[in-house]
Amino acid sequence: MTPFERPPVGMNLGRTAKLVAQAFDAALVEAGGTLPVWLTLLSVKSSKLANQRELAGMIGIQGATLTHHLNAMEAQGLLMRRRDPVNRRVHLVELTEAGEAMFETLRKAALVFDKRLRTGLSDERLAEFAQVLAVLRANVEAPSFGRLLTAFPGDKNDIPPRSRKPARKVKS
Repeated sequence: MTPFERPPVGMNLGRTAKLVAQAFDAALVEAGGTLPVWLTLLSVKSSKLANQRELAGMIGIQGATLTHHLNAMEAQGLLMRRRDPVNRRVHLVELTEAGEAMFETLRKAALVFDKRLRTGLSDERLAEFAQVLAVLRANVEAPSFGRLLTAFPGDKNDIPPRSRKPARKVKS
């Protein structure tokens, strides 16, 4: 069998990851939350009095995106922010009672989803799968893979030009 007779691992992994992520997000929405809310609650819960910069790093998003989520969650009464007494430029984030309740609701939904996702897989197969994922991650993080990414695509004509909006006219 040649490598082209079956889908490349990366393509199969990408499609599966996207489908699993969509299903997980749908399970969280059904429970009354969203993936960003769950990730934020989980991150705040796992680190007492985290600041916004730490949270953004833990979740893997930009600070401005996190601020948007925190504003919405604060308006819903799920968390509160206060200035760090040591460094007034830093905001500390804490869950409110409603945030604790939402965390528990979404935690239960995540556990149910995980149990359903693992159906038919033994602990041994799951452990092997975790090892395979670790190797794939290490391969992507390897310096030689990074050089491959910077060299792709090989021809600058393969990259479509960015569309640009015309500049706004300013009244004088």
